[in-house]
Amino acid sequence: MKTQTRKRLGREISIRSFCAERQQSFGREVRHAAAETYLITRLSFELLRYLGVGYRWITKFLALGCYAMLLMPGFLQVAYYYFFSSQVRRSIVYGDQPRNRLDLYLPINNDGLKPVVIFITGGAWIIGYKAWGSLLGLQLAENDFIVACVDYRNFPQGTISDMVKDASQGISFVLNNIAEYGGDLNRIYLMGQSAGAHIAACALVEKAAHASAERENSWSASQIKAYFGISGGYNLCKLVDHFHARGLYRSIFLRCLISSTWSYKHYFLSTYCSVIFQLVKLTSVKYHCSIMEGEESLRRFSPEIVVQDHGLNNGVNSLPPIILLHGSEDVSIPSDASKTFADALRKVGVKTELIIYDGKTHTDLFLQDPLRGGTDQLLKDICTCIRRSEGAASTNEEEVMLPRRRLVPEFMIQLARKISPF
Repeated sequence: MKTQTRKRLGREISIRSFCAERQQSFGREVRHAAAETYLITRLSFELLRYLGVGYRWITKFLALGCYAMLLMPGFLQVAYYYFFSSQVRRSIVYGDQPRNRLDLYLPINNDGLKPVVIFITGGAWIIGYKAWGSLLGLQLAENDFIVACVDYRNFPQGTISDMVKDASQGISFVLNNIAEYGGDLNRIYLMGQSAGAHIAACALVEKAAHASAERENSWSASQIKAYFGISGGYNLCKLVDHFHARGLYRSIFLRCLISSTWSYKHYFLSTYCSVIFQLVKLTSVKYHCSIMEGEESLRRFSPEIVVQDHGLNNGVNSLPPIILLHGSEDVSIPSDASKTFADALRKVGVKTELIIYDGKTHTDLFLQDPLRGGTDQLLKDICTCIRRSEGAASTNEEEVMLPRRRLVPEFMIQLARKISPF
């Protein structure tokens, strides 16, 4: 009887402890959600100060909502994998700044060391988020790669220098820790899409430029086996006017705003037995930097210009092979952006490959094509380039990548393609 009583008490204590732990965990989740909601709301209002009321960005925002709704069947399936798959490690902390988190996508087959792809997502430097890379992470993990999707501060939480710094720190973290997850340090690939391709290229070129002055525990460009830039822009001086016409106004992309705050202070002055009140108006000036921190920073954050600059010195030798992939019908960032970058790289002796996809838009390569299922050309080319760089024998399409099932009906994909704001 005493033994049964002790067992019953033990079970009750365990149940109470479990319930208390669940309540604490739920409380933490609620507080985190509330903090994130407040942060997003505050940053949204700050962003609106820059955007103002403009029909271009408003119409594109509405189109983005319709575009997302049409592709929602696919997004929900990918989200289920993202949140519930045991192969995904979400929100690993790599630094002490906001958004210093990354997601890992691990292959099911864990025999031997795996090649690693470090991916920087796009989002016009404003709406980027690590989960945007979940579809690519899923595809590459199915083909036996480890994928690290690195998050970074977006504008107005951070400017371009913050984004490049975050991306660089995330890359360093992966290089220093990926071996614990079965990653091969001799097969590290860097990849970015759209704005993420620009940020990743900036980080890579910056490391090459300072190859002789690396700090301990940092990383070097020579540790990257190859760089893949998908639909990226690499010369901001040439793209400012284009972005302005597309709704990314100069006021948010380029110009620094100045605001003033006014306060009043009373000074009491005694003269003989009288008191004189003097009212003094004070001005506090605050500078609010734009995404690119002003026109003077454009050259510094244009990899196409930097690689041709004498400031790169011999660092160009540490750059890995560069593979640039772009759709010929891309209106968000014209394919000429990759063509001129490829020309600049070849002129300074960097091994470069340029792949232009005829008739493909900015989102075809990254979203519509993979949501169709089967074997999409972009992923096939990426896998082929990686295996070729590793000295693998020539393979047929079936060996390069596994075909996938369709996630969205074709008519919805076609309609989404027509109203895409990108």
